[in-house]
Amino acid sequence: MDQEINSSQITEGNKENAQDTFTIEGRETKETLQKEAEVEKEHFRRTNEAKEREREREKERIAVERAIREVRERAFAEAREKAEKAAAERATAGARQKVMAGAGERLNKASSGAKSSAEKASMEAKLRAERAAVERATAEARERALEKALSGKAASGAREQPERFAAAKKDPLYQGSGPSSNSRYSNSSNHGVPYATGFDEAKDEATQRCKAMSDRHQRTVERVAKVLEEKNMRDLLAQKEQAERNRLAEALDGGVKRWSSGKEGNLRALLATLQYILGPDSGWQPIPLTDIITTNAIKKAYRKATLCVHPDKLQQRGASIQQKYICEKVFDLLQEAWNKFNSEE
Repeated sequence: MDQEINSSQITEGNKENAQDTFTIEGRETKETLQKEAEVEKEHFRRTNEAKEREREREKERIAVERAIREVRERAFAEAREKAEKAAAERATAGARQKVMAGAGERLNKASSGAKSSAEKASMEAKLRAERAAVERATAEARERALEKALSGKAASGAREQPERFAAAKKDPLYQGSGPSSNSRYSNSSNHGVPYATGFDEAKDEATQRCKAMSDRHQRTVERVAKVLEEKNMRDLLAQKEQAERNRLAEALDGGVKRWSSGKEGNLRALLATLQYILGPDSGWQPIPLTDIITTNAIKKAYRKATLCVHPDKLQQRGASIQQKYICEKVFDLLQEAWNKFNSEE
């Protein structure tokens, strides 16, 4: 009996121990699961924080790279601007020296040309006057010689007429035959009438010829005098124009230099600002800078500008001396920029 009681107590104790063990294991399992969940949650949180820090570092790196790039671009732009400014200043100085040298050379040529043309015109006028005097003297001498020859021939014919008549009268045949002698005398007299008539006709013809020659010579002299007067007038106008150009050169050169400063060799800039130097009376229509971006547009605008400022076109339009001077300077600058544009293209 005691054994049964002990065995039952042992069995109940084992059951209680088993229940306690199961309870403890369940509690431990639950705690383990909670710990694992917390560990996983912590890992997930740390992963998110790491990703967030990585994103922040990426943003900072991008911002730093952008700032570095902007600084580099700004420095490059400033360096390029300085280089372009230095090149423009060198080109301006070279163009200024070239323009001054060309202006001095053209001025020397113009002054020497005006002097030589005036001397040449004076020499030509002197030669023409001498030639006209020689021709006039020759014509007068020829006319006097012709009149003298005609008058001498008429006088000799008149002297020979009575001598022939006297010789015929002394002829025996003339004395022996009355009617025949009368007839011969009559024939001789009849031959004298046509001779006198021919002499008068020759004299009239010579007079008319001399008069025609004199009229033709007079017309030639008048034409030569008119041409010489026109040439002298043109030379005088050219000298006056050159003097006026020299007087206006200093003021106009300053305006052209101010306009072209920083734009020497830059065809687009010159074409886009051409209206500021030509003025409203030139007939030039302004061209925006955005309309001359392509090569074809630049070439078209250049041809249009050269037609507007070409010296021959200005002469045809009757432009003033000031407009001619400015357009000549602008034409030279456009040609220089055009050559540079073609070489770069």
